[in-house]
Amino acid sequence: MRKLAVLFALMASPALATGLQIDVSGKANGTIKIDLLEDVAPKHVERITALAREGAYDGVAFHRVISGFMAQTGDVEFGRVGSGNLGYAGTGGSDRPDLKSEFSDQPFVRGTLGMARSSSPHSANSQFFIMFQSAPHLDGQYTVVGQVTEGMEVVDKIKRGSGQSGSVSGKPDVMTKVTVTD
Repeated sequence: MRKLAVLFALMASPALATGLQIDVSGKANGTIKIDLLEDVAPKHVERITALAREGAYDGVAFHRVISGFMAQTGDVEFGRVGSGNLGYAGTGGSDRPDLKSEFSDQPFVRGTLGMARSSSPHSANSQFFIMFQSAPHLDGQYTVVGQVTEGMEVVDKIKRGSGQSGSVSGKPDVMTKVTVTD
């Protein structure tokens, strides 16, 4: 009878949430913690966690950072610092196929983690961005994957890019280690 009560208690408790811990170095130094929204974008969460577990995000630069908007990273093909390809950062992805969009009614607010994509809604692959502030024009147009729970002060210090594209020149801030948490 006791085993049955324990089983019912486990079934009634909320599922453990998956998250990311991103260690950042550069102008911004510290840790960003993100809760991933498996119920909102399961395929995108699966992709990000798989790449993180493989270490694909380790050493990848924040290549596009626009003041008052967002910081973009995650180009595992061309975004790795020291690879000699950093000039192409933002044009690559992973060796996996692009993902079908998982648009939702989740708003893009400060701290939202969203998937980057080209003009095609079904072109997200490995790149993602973190919002500095709300951007309602992205709502329902890009896939929301998570929300920062700790470390927005680190996000706020990420080296900004220049021009309309927000391209970061010189030495960019880097995700030194990305870990999946449960």
